[in-house]
Amino acid sequence: MGIGTSILLIAVGAILKFAVTATVSGIELATVGVIFMIVGVIGLLFSLLILSRADRGAVVERERVERDPYV
Repeated sequence: MGIGTSILLIAVGAILKFAVTATVSGIELATVGVIFMIVGVIGLLFSLLILSRADRGAVVERERVERDPYV
């Protein structure tokens, strides 16, 4: 799950929790909203953790290649 997907889940969850007043039989939309927000926050934390670890391990070396002018 990427950062964008995580933010989208958090936003949809917040809308379901705080803005939707409709009722659906058998489903509590506020609870679904809380679940979406929790999953979004966990996904965002994992994405940021993976992103921060990828930057640490990157080693870039420049190699100089010289041509022999007599070949």
